[in-house]
Amino acid sequence: MKLLPRLTLRRKRALWGMVFTLPFTIGFLAFFVKPMYESVRYCFHQMEVTQNGFNMVYIGWDNFRYAFRTDPEFMRLFTETVIAILTNIPTIIIFSFFAATVLNQEFRGRGLARVIFFLPVILRSGIIAEIEASDRLTRALALNFLGTSGDGISVTRFALGLFRNLRIPVGFVTFISAAVGSIGQIISASAIPIIIFLAGLQSIPDSFFEASKIEGATKWESFWKITFPLISPLFLTNIVYIIVDSFTAPGNQLVSYISSMAWGRNLYGVSVAMTWVYFGAIAFVLAFVFLIFSRRVFYMGD
Repeated sequence: MKLLPRLTLRRKRALWGMVFTLPFTIGFLAFFVKPMYESVRYCFHQMEVTQNGFNMVYIGWDNFRYAFRTDPEFMRLFTETVIAILTNIPTIIIFSFFAATVLNQEFRGRGLARVIFFLPVILRSGIIAEIEASDRLTRALALNFLGTSGDGISVTRFALGLFRNLRIPVGFVTFISAAVGSIGQIISASAIPIIIFLAGLQSIPDSFFEASKIEGATKWESFWKITFPLISPLFLTNIVYIIVDSFTAPGNQLVSYISSMAWGRNLYGVSVAMTWVYFGAIAFVLAFVFLIFSRRVFYMGD
């Protein structure tokens, strides 16, 4: 007599999935649940640092009211940050996929090209990330690079003035200047997505393309019928990664502002309330992305 029912393939996969996520589950319950609970408490208290720790006074929703109604900068930075991230996601995804497709081809210097595209990951780590997070150091390095005369800034102003004198629409000039200003950010944020796309492209069996070639399919048809469907799960993975990475990047002005509320102005409860509002926005965007894209993703094993 069998004590355990026979598991179907789907249930076996679900079981193994639970096994692989078990370390995260244990770590989350052991190290994250209590701090998250404490942070929720802080949102509804006014906190003062004393010799015996924090002195907390319950004030209800006043911290959230301060963030939304009283603080002059939070809502502006919050709106600008969310809009900027959402508008940059398509550009980063398209650029990453295009770069990965190029790097997957056979050409001289391919290894060097891959290293160059991976350099932003190294440059954003360690001390350089700390420098990027510091506005003063960043500005000092920029002025040292451009020169004390501000030639780089003058060139930018001259170019914008030239566009205006040519009677080019202001909206187009603003779009171009914003796009040029975000090139470095887009390239820096594309390093990991490029690697993920490249790994996915290299995992597609060559036999698929050989069979499609025998059937008379063009490269364009093979791309849309084979390549794109097989790596569609990686689009969802990269979108989620880009969202989380962009919302928590060292140069994020909103994150720096929330930190300054706690450590600069000693408004710890307000800072935690702003953090939860920011977290709610991230969770909403991620849920929306999963809702839209998860049903359109092709999984080869299904």
